[in-house]
Amino acid sequence: MNVKRTVMIGAAVGAVAVWIAAAATSNTRTIGPIVPVKPNVIDKSGAELAIEVKRLHERLRPSDTPLYSRDLFRYAAKPVASSGSTAAATFVAPPPEPPPPAATVAPLKLEGLAEDHGDQGTVRTAIISGFGDIFLAKEGDNVTLRYRVAKISPDAVELTDLTDNTPLRLALR
Repeated sequence: MNVKRTVMIGAAVGAVAVWIAAAATSNTRTIGPIVPVKPNVIDKSGAELAIEVKRLHERLRPSDTPLYSRDLFRYAAKPVASSGSTAAATFVAPPPEPPPPAATVAPLKLEGLAEDHGDQGTVRTAIISGFGDIFLAKEGDNVTLRYRVAKISPDAVELTDLTDNTPLRLALR
């Protein structure tokens, strides 16, 4: 039995030795030249975009003062006729008249009315939209800093302009 056990251990040790030897073989391999990786189309366009952005930033230079300045509200002067011609008269156009003042329309719109029936009677709330907001206002409340709700009827709201006390009526449509 000792012989059998010795053969088995020897075979196992031999198998492990063959396994380690196979893993540790050092074949001489020839190393070829490293092939550079070609960038794909997306990388090329990204690099081109980065170059273009850098060029535009250099061109803009927001901290630099402009070399030339011009008055955007004045045109170039017309050439003056020669002094030898007495028939040529210079015509100076009068300055343009300012446009008539347009009627100011408040950018407010009455979206709806809400009623609350309570012990003290009906209390109405106006739903007004304007200036990018929605206002829920009762009588006496301010709608922005310019308007105050003077009266709420079943189909309209009367606002008072606080700058000149002119009334503004918003009706349901």
